Amino acid sequence: MPGTIFVTGYPGFIGKRLVAHLAKASGARIVLLVQPKFLKEATQYAAKLGPAPIDILSGDVVDIHLGLSGPEYQRLCDEVTHVFHLAAISYLGMPREVAQQVNVHGTRHVLELARDCRHLERLTYFSTAYVSGDRQGVIAEDELDCGQGFRNHYEETKFLAEKLVQRAKDELPITIIRPTTVVGDSRTGEIERFDGPYYLGMLLVLSPLVLPLPLPGNGVAPLNVVPVDFVVEATWALARNPQAAGKTVHLVDPNPMSARRVYELIAARSNRRLPRFSLSARAADLMLRLPGLEKVARPQRAAINAVNHLALYSSHTALSLLDGTGVRCPPLGTYLDTLVDFAMSSWRDRQGRQSDAAEADDPLDR
Repeated sequence: MPGTIFVTGYPGFIGKRLVAHLAKASGARIVLLVQPKFLKEATQYAAKLGPAPIDILSGDVVDIHLGLSGPEYQRLCDEVTHVFHLAAISYLGMPREVAQQVNVHGTRHVLELARDCRHLERLTYFSTAYVSGDRQGVIAEDELDCGQGFRNHYEETKFLAEKLVQRAKDELPITIIRPTTVVGDSRTGEIERFDGPYYLGMLLVLSPLVLPLPLPGNGVAPLNVVPVDFVVEATWALARNPQAAGKTVHLVDPNPMSARRVYELIAARSNRRLPRFSLSARAADLMLRLPGLEKVARPQRAAINAVNHLALYSSHTALSLLDGTGVRCPPLGTYLDTLVDFAMSSWRDRQGRQSDAAEADDPLDR
């Protein structure tokens, strides 16, 4: 393409992989907005990407003009052709004010930059399928505000941020990406942390208990996850597709398996057997609300909600726009073993590094 690509959210899990892909495929100059506390880490990662022209700017989406100097900001306005806005905070235990500042106000500041870019060809905004909140049934890509409630500050603030982006579609060439839960690479299994339904699946089989934990709920809801390599490749394909401008797309598994079937396969790969009985989702949630557990158990409670939530995400627009590109979401069954193998290897590595063999260890704590 040549041009200049501006990326926020580096060196996050998806951001690192997207930038690595852009460095190989785009031929463009890449500018990364990095928070000061991550500058050293970002510089180390970027140095491994070869000869691609990559510049790192110290700043933060929560600040006016992204915390950049006047000359830095003006240069972006003069040169940037593509913006990828990934910066967000997803930790479920965060105060609402923090989520609002990063996810909503940060997005507003990136939109202001996009409006100031004289040669902008595309703004690709990373939302989430979970802006649908507590809605159930079939959820279409062109739906957003349907009176839904929200189960946490992440869902709510990403919804509010996407409303800003949707309104800006009238004046800017925008593509909105809504992935479901992003898991490890389908080829290597690599991931940096285990959370959400992924965390729950690993916990069920890597628990130090002799008997594996029962699945919370009946497990009939679809467990919709997507590998990070699919998300990255699809994002790049959509950013270059003129027909994707003005569109919102669900990056999802079009044929997800039920949560119980997924966890049965995980257990089998780990030589464990998932108990036939289930713990009701309500009972598990109430247990995790007990004093002393409530704060640390928020990720597990969110995971329980996710695996018992009957939502089906339509991906008609995404499938249509990606048709002919060779990019498609692989069935979970084709790479689930790879994910489990990586998770188990990571756990064993951690166990080997434990200085006190008698110390209890959470195998999924990253």
